[in-house]
Amino acid sequence: MRHVSGGSLRARRSASLVAAAAALLALTTACGQDKGEQSPKGQNVGNEAPVEDGAGAGDGYGSGDGYGSDSGSDEGAGKAKSAGRLAVWDSERLGKVVTDSAGRTLYRFDKDTAQPPKSTCDGACETAWPVVAAKGAEAAPGVDKSLLGEVTRSDGTEQLTIDGWPMYRFAKDKKPGDAKGQGVGGTWYAAAPDGKKAAPGAGGGGDAGDDAGDAGDDAARPADPAGLSTRNDPKLGEIVVDRNGMTVYRFTKDSAWPMKSACTGACLKKWPVVEPVEKDATEGILKKGFVTFDRPDGIEQQTIDCWPLYTFAGDKKPGDTNGQGVGGTWYAAAPNGRAVGATE
Repeated sequence: MRHVSGGSLRARRSASLVAAAAALLALTTACGQDKGEQSPKGQNVGNEAPVEDGAGAGDGYGSGDGYGSDSGSDEGAGKAKSAGRLAVWDSERLGKVVTDSAGRTLYRFDKDTAQPPKSTCDGACETAWPVVAAKGAEAAPGVDKSLLGEVTRSDGTEQLTIDGWPMYRFAKDKKPGDAKGQGVGGTWYAAAPDGKKAAPGAGGGGDAGDDAGDAGDDAARPADPAGLSTRNDPKLGEIVVDRNGMTVYRFTKDSAWPMKSACTGACLKKWPVVEPVEKDATEGILKKGFVTFDRPDGIEQQTIDCWPLYTFAGDKKPGDTNGQGVGGTWYAAAPNGRAVGATE
C-alpha cells in the first residue's frame, strides 16, 4: 500500500508539472517572439532605473516631415495622389481638420458644389490646388465611412469627396500641419471630418451654406476614433497610430517575454505610455499578445504582441514621426508589434 500511495503522489506531481508547463507554453505562445526579437544578452531590460539614453532629451526630433519636399508637383500635372487612410488633426486655431495619411491638410472650395458633387477647379487652379484621388482613400478612424465618395472630373479623374465636397491639397503646404491655404481668396478652407469648413468648437461646422446650425449636424459629427489603428506613412510604411492619429512607438530596450519596460521615471515624460485599449476598439492591429502590461510603477500600458507601446512628446500633430530612430532605440510600431526600421 505504501508503494501504491507513493506512486499516486508521483503521478499527481507529474500531472501538476505537465499542467504548469502547458500554461507556460500557452503564455509563451501569446507573448513569445521569433528568435532575434528579444533584447540582446546582458542588456538592461528591467525597471530598476530610467534609461537615460532613450529618454530623447538631447537626441533630436528627427528631420522627416512625412511628405516629400516636391509634394504636389505630380498632382498639379494631372496625376492625382491618393490620401490613403485619412486622419483628423485637432487644431487649436482651426478646430478638427482632415488630413491625408501623411498629415497634409485637405481643403474644400466654395465655388464647388456638394449636391450634386461638382469640381470647378481646373487648369492653373489645379496646379495650385492638387486634387485628391478617390482611389485608395479610407475614412479616418471613427469617422462615418459613408461620408466618403467620389466625383468624376472633366478630365476623367475620380476625385475624393467628403459629404459631397471635392477634396484638394495646397501646393504651398510643404509639411504635416501646414494650413497655408486656409482662407485663400475667401473661398478655400480646411475641411472638417464631416466635409464642412473647419471651425474651432464647431465640431466640423461653420458653413453658412450648409445649415451648420441644424440639429442634423450632431448626427454627422465623427464618432470616437478607434483606440489604435494604422496609417500608411510615405517613408515608414504601415504604422500604428492612437485615437488622435499620433504615431505609436516601440523601445528596443524593452522586453516582450518576460514583459518589461526599460522606460521609467523621466523617460516617461518624453515617451508617455499608450493606455489600455479594448480589442474591439482597434482596426488592423495584431490581436496576438494584445494585452495590458501592469507596470511595476502602477501604470497600465497597452502592448501589441506583448511589446509595450508609447507615444512621443516631440510629435505635435498627426503625421509627425519625430521619434523615429531617436537614440537608436525608439521606432514606430508596426501593426504586428515590430519596431519599424530597427535591426532586430
